[in-house]
Amino acid sequence: MKIRKAIITAAAPSQHALPLQRIVDQDGQEKTALQLIVEEVVSAGVEEICVVVQPNDQAEFRRAAGDNAGILSFAEQPKPLGYADAIYRGKEFVGTEPFLHLVGDHLYVSGKTARCAEQLIAVASENGCSVSAVQPTRERNLKFFGAIGGQRIDNRPDLYEIATVLEKPTPTQAEQELLIAGLRSGFYQCFFGMHVFSDSVMSTLGSVLESSSETSKKTLSDALALLASREKYLAFEVNGSRYNIGEKYGVFMAQAALALQGADRDQILTSLVELLASKANAFPRIQSEG
Repeated sequence: MKIRKAIITAAAPSQHALPLQRIVDQDGQEKTALQLIVEEVVSAGVEEICVVVQPNDQAEFRRAAGDNAGILSFAEQPKPLGYADAIYRGKEFVGTEPFLHLVGDHLYVSGKTARCAEQLIAVASENGCSVSAVQPTRERNLKFFGAIGGQRIDNRPDLYEIATVLEKPTPTQAEQELLIAGLRSGFYQCFFGMHVFSDSVMSTLGSVLESSSETSKKTLSDALALLASREKYLAFEVNGSRYNIGEKYGVFMAQAALALQGADRDQILTSLVELLASKANAFPRIQSEG
């Protein structure tokens, strides 16, 4: 499975400005979040990228992409019809090819030399099917993610055959349908914001979106649950972490993770220790004054 193309979604009303934020990378260089996401994609060997944006956002996104702007094309989502619809806007771009997909409000930090997207594409190429990256996630955070149920593949503790996909399940739903043997109690495998999709995914998305209505709006998880019933579909526990920059303190946590993995790690650690020490020293004074 050769992956030449990628789709990045960045059209949601609450999301579309997030990729334009500036963050310092591991090398101490200030870049936009979009640049970091595009670099993640390019490092995995992808040659062409389609960014799904709101109308009139193209020029700003092209400027924010930096040196890789030349490999970008754009698809517009005129109305906020949801995540599944946003990916489907890239149908013409991908044609009949498999593709990598990333969300525009997540940044990724790998735990090894190979970046997260590179790890994922390697697994998809080896298995010749759709593979979604997942990360063990605490039960209290289920409300933010799609989650999978299934079973581990023999001799591959980081690989799962997907049987069930639920969108933002309740803890009760997760306990009933998404338990995976060997996973820590209170944790579930939730989507990482990164997928490799086979060439059949767009037709699956189309089928699901056709059945959607105002009272029963279909999600990407609905399409992926259908995909799991039709063909081989795997989940891969990436060696790395995702950071949702749209959450409260999300940019701060992403920036801290990048800084602590980068060239300025010692300087950052020293500054954090000094900050914590100053706050600890001030706390007793605040109590006594109160």
